[in-house]
Amino acid sequence: MGAFFTPFSILTGLLAGQLSKRLFQKLWGVIDDNEAPKSKHREITMAQLVIALLVEGAVARLVKGLVDHGGRRGWARLTGEWPGEERPEPED
Repeated sequence: MGAFFTPFSILTGLLAGQLSKRLFQKLWGVIDDNEAPKSKHREITMAQLVIALLVEGAVARLVKGLVDHGGRRGWARLTGEWPGEERPEPED
């Protein structure tokens, strides 16, 4: 059954990417009226770029993690099998 989860996971990952992009754009609109700075922009400060990249990365990671875990919970409810590990491995 795990082989069927892979295409589902890819699809939800793509959707999470689009969702995080839109969420970041809305969040950046609260921070600044201008478009978020990107590395290709010439007239930005390093501080502006660092802040934009940190916020964008945090939003992307948060959305991806929540969507992935939610998809796994849904898959488990649907199939009765958890697609992954039950808990983190203990550190030695």
